[in-house]
Amino acid sequence: MKDEELKALVKKISSAALKSEVKKRGIKMGSCPTKMDFAKKLPEDVLKDLAEK
Repeated sequence: MKDEELKALVKKISSAALKSEVKKRGIKMGSCPTKMDFAKKLPEDVLKDLAEK
């Protein structure tokens, strides 16, 4: 996925939704993660599903 597409998807998703998906999958995040950091760790199909909600 290109950065432009990723940015467009991330704008539609709340930080809380991204954070909860990362936690569900047991992915460890470093200190001070951004929405983009969360999005880069998740599969593309999950991001698309979250953006549709």
